[in-house]
Amino acid sequence: MGTWGSGNFESDPAREYLSSFLDGLVAEIAEAMDGDPVAIEADEYEGVVVPCRLELLHVLIRAGHTSDTPLRPELVRHWKQRYLAVWERTIDELEPAPGFKEERRAVLNRTFDQLAEAAAERLT
Repeated sequence: MGTWGSGNFESDPAREYLSSFLDGLVAEIAEAMDGDPVAIEADEYEGVVVPCRLELLHVLIRAGHTSDTPLRPELVRHWKQRYLAVWERTIDELEPAPGFKEERRAVLNRTFDQLAEAAAERLT
């Protein structure tokens, strides 16, 4: 086992854990996005949790932590298209408060876009 620094992620076991953790987040997102669209509706568990996972990935990637399997920006853009189509189709049924729909849409767009941008930067 190698250790190359004093940081929390600067050893082989820590790096393996981090890579596994990141790959797990990506797999959970992919499973939700490839599954039944009902699961990602605005009021469903995966519909709420997918953006949380995306933001966690973004924070970790921006901090310089990556997996052995790079996240492809085109995949994030595909997820965005699919997720937002379902969200737009279902949000009005929840009768959101005035202004919420526009604010939430902006947050969702930013969440997907910043992850796609971070993923693209890691590939260059």
